Amino acid sequence: MNSSEANGTTGETKPQQEGRILIVTAVEAEREAVLRGLGHSTRFEVMAAGVGPAIAAANTATKLALSSVPYRLVISAGIGGGFPGQAELGDIVVSTRIIAADLGAQTQEEGGFLSVDELGFGSSQVAVEPAVVSRVKEALLAAGMQAVGGAALTVSTATGTAERAAQLIKHNPDAASEGMEGHGAAVAAQLAGIPAMELRAISNAVGPRDRAAWRIGDALQSLTRAFEILTEVL
Repeated sequence: MNSSEANGTTGETKPQQEGRILIVTAVEAEREAVLRGLGHSTRFEVMAAGVGPAIAAANTATKLALSSVPYRLVISAGIGGGFPGQAELGDIVVSTRIIAADLGAQTQEEGGFLSVDELGFGSSQVAVEPAVVSRVKEALLAAGMQAVGGAALTVSTATGTAERAAQLIKHNPDAASEGMEGHGAAVAAQLAGIPAMELRAISNAVGPRDRAAWRIGDALQSLTRAFEILTEVL
């Protein structure tokens, strides 16, 4: 039971709550895109934590531990890959759950992979509060953005083949986005008792690597626009 349930409320994240929101990006270009959207709001802090789940987890955990002002939400944000048919170029994916998609073991059996959950070594997933997902997605849609809900996959090696993309979808049918930091930041938040979510602006399709088809600039603009909207929502 989360604290909102214990208090008999709906669990929604209301605007102007006490406590700040920590936004974790991988690189400076993503951080700058988020800051452009936030404007002069002082309720948010944005950190470029580095590329990959380990450094994202370490830097997020350090930030949360050393802060003298409490955070009420951690958002992993940036650009990323979208699974065709689930999230297209320019879409914003609002995570319903955050999954360490390559944390487990390869096998010779059909499917070729067992997650740490299936191995009995813990959990590869961090849940996102449904009320927060709904509030964010509905606000983006109402503002005319293309926003979809779905699982946000975290990997240490970005997908570059159709075969790998198909394997990820087979194990995670609700997968909408692929990034490299979300699970790390989310686990750090979870261990600190803080809710987490992930937002990805889609810059490329998950599948065969084709840099000519990437739309990084457009995705960064979508990221900026999303946070312009979310300053009024979170």
